[in-house]
Amino acid sequence: MKLVAQRLDVVEPSPTLAITAKANQLKASGLDVVGFGAGEPDFDTPNHIKDAAKKAMDQGKTKYTPVSGTVSLKEAIIQKFKTDNGLTYEKNQIIVGTGGKQVLYNFFMATLNAGDEVIIPAPYWVSYADIVRLAEGVPVIVPTDISTGFKISPAQLEKAITPKTKVFIFNSPSNPTGAAYTRSDVEGLVKVLEPKEIITVSDDIYEKILYDGLEFVNPAMISATMKEKTFVINGVSKAYSMTGWRIGYAAGNAEIIKNMDTMQGQSTSNASSISQAAAEAALTGDQNPVLEMKAAFDNRRKLIVSLLNQIPGINCRMPEGAFYAFPYLTGVYALPGFQKLLKEKNEKSLSKLFCDVLLDKYNVAAVPGVAFGDDNALRLSYALGEKDIEKGVSRIKQMVEDLSK
Repeated sequence: MKLVAQRLDVVEPSPTLAITAKANQLKASGLDVVGFGAGEPDFDTPNHIKDAAKKAMDQGKTKYTPVSGTVSLKEAIIQKFKTDNGLTYEKNQIIVGTGGKQVLYNFFMATLNAGDEVIIPAPYWVSYADIVRLAEGVPVIVPTDISTGFKISPAQLEKAITPKTKVFIFNSPSNPTGAAYTRSDVEGLVKVLEPKEIITVSDDIYEKILYDGLEFVNPAMISATMKEKTFVINGVSKAYSMTGWRIGYAAGNAEIIKNMDTMQGQSTSNASSISQAAAEAALTGDQNPVLEMKAAFDNRRKLIVSLLNQIPGINCRMPEGAFYAFPYLTGVYALPGFQKLLKEKNEKSLSKLFCDVLLDKYNVAAVPGVAFGDDNALRLSYALGEKDIEKGVSRIKQMVEDLSK
């Protein structure tokens, strides 16, 4: 008898979480490890948000809430969509979950039937494809690369659509590349999507981390027709440095929301009542901490890209948003030392081999690009201090120098 369910044969453990755990383990053993792996801000949660959580506890708000979220948090989310995005929703079109990942998982479980296709531009967040597979859907991966700014074109999208297509995933700014779509870019995709019976999932989790004055735009904001066919997912984890609080939310079709509520009610029930109070304070309170964190990320962005591009064999595009660099290593892969490693190691993925050696020999944790659907690169989170960035990149430079010998 097989003890483990067959559905798990199609998924892998999260590589980002695994690499972060290994880096933390090495740090605990006394090693000086620079961790570029974790996709979370290194800042503390702003005080007014923590104060709201303490107040909620003092007021006895420690009981079950409605499965889909408290009324007051839903009202704050509705106001956020109206103020930031010009989008209007009713309470029955909003759901709150234990992080954006749970909301996304529940969406796919509530919408996909076996064989339904989901178009996913690559590089993509590591969990998209695996969640689709768990819901018995079929990921249709559409590759992009550094030459196209890591953005899918309308022609690529049109070509990927088949009679089985049910969902298109749109993520801007992107994890892992930091690429962000302009209004013109989004309008081009909308022209393809508007006439089709396809649900667009817009993952807006990095919405507030955009640089150089770039305007945030998602497909729902382009037209009323697209709003009706777009399911918007967001959360407080990244913008407000609240990764551990585990609050994500979504807005969209009321029937889908109702069925997600059913899914959630039979799995986790409501998200933490304390975290919901904190999330409400995040959305309605002082937004200056968000701007301060973004300013720090901007400085780090410029620093890490500049340092990486000084290393022969590495090509790093300047990201427009989020807090990730996605440097291409194609020049490094051609080096004699790397070719020698390929012959010695039984590893098919070039980026995984690079990252394994980088951690084991140079004490730097990074996530291989193959985890995001692009083996040419690695993902470096610059959500850490500038001194650590400088130290970590200097070690990457040392590794590349050693491989060139």
